[in-house]
Amino acid sequence: LSAVPYVGNSLVQWIWGGFSVDNATLTRFFAFHFLLPFIIAAATLIHLLFLHETGSNNPLGLNSNGDKISFHPYFSYKDLLGFAIMLIALCCLSLFSPNLLGDPDNFTPANPLVTPPHIKPEWYFLFAYAILRSIPNKLGG
Repeated sequence: LSAVPYVGNSLVQWIWGGFSVDNATLTRFFAFHFLLPFIIAAATLIHLLFLHETGSNNPLGLNSNGDKISFHPYFSYKDLLGFAIMLIALCCLSLFSPNLLGDPDNFTPANPLVTPPHIKPEWYFLFAYAILRSIPNKLGG
């Protein structure tokens, strides 16, 4: 938003409450993050309602009843069948092989002497890591 000419700065200040990240900014972000999927779903439903009210081949709203087939039951059953197939596929994937789309790093055995590859330590902490790794475990390890 800040890239919008003339009013970008004001928009950012109005929506997020300034450029600093504080409690008000996080509250607004979480509110938008929670509400946006519902807004998109509502807009999709409204779009489908109006699309099937006038027909997708009739953007001008002209009377073309003779050219149209009824929306229900043909398209309703087609949409329900597609939804059911996708739901069954998702359920089969999640119930029969839940780890198929997972990250294989989650199943590597723990090794306290090796930093996992997905953790990139900051360069200025490397000496501390070296010192801590050189100290043997006093708890019987």
